[in-house]
Amino acid sequence: MIHRTLHGFVEVVCGSMFSGKTEELLRRIKRAQIARQKVQVFKPVIDNRYSVDHVQSHDANRVASRPVEKARDILKFVDDNTRVVGIDEAQFFDDTVVDVAQKLAYRGIRVIVAGLDMDFRGQPFGPMPKLLAIAEEVTKLSAVCVICGNPASRSQKIAGATGTDASRIVVGAREMYEARCRFCHEPDLSGQSQEG
Repeated sequence: MIHRTLHGFVEVVCGSMFSGKTEELLRRIKRAQIARQKVQVFKPVIDNRYSVDHVQSHDANRVASRPVEKARDILKFVDDNTRVVGIDEAQFFDDTVVDVAQKLAYRGIRVIVAGLDMDFRGQPFGPMPKLLAIAEEVTKLSAVCVICGNPASRSQKIAGATGTDASRIVVGAREMYEARCRFCHEPDLSGQSQEG
């Protein structure tokens, strides 16, 4: 575990859908709030599944957040006295989220980033590989495979267009995706689509 000081650092929480990434982000945020640290939480505008202005887990736990269009916008909104910044659904941002996390850490801020590390084809997703590389701490969570019950590291798309009709990013929850292990996962081999 990292020795907590006034120095900034980056933590990444990753895994498949339904692995508890947002729940873990919220747990860490709530602990920082208990410690009376100024916390700000951000998420991409595109993620409005449960709430426009909250980060919410599938289990309905939530915290107020600011939706942003671009990752670089986060830098404009972070207050001078903020000690902890949470960023949820980081896979939906472009690679500038990596630079944002670095800049915040160099300002002495603890940055907690949560996101899918793989798309529904089992391929690295968006900026997540770079975030994993620059982080001081990485927590990879697994869900439970709905087919066999083993630890699930992949997100299976079960509804919506695939192949040439699929969008790069499709925001959804249980109605569109389920957790699967490596052996029960059936990726879209057309190479035309990715998950969101």
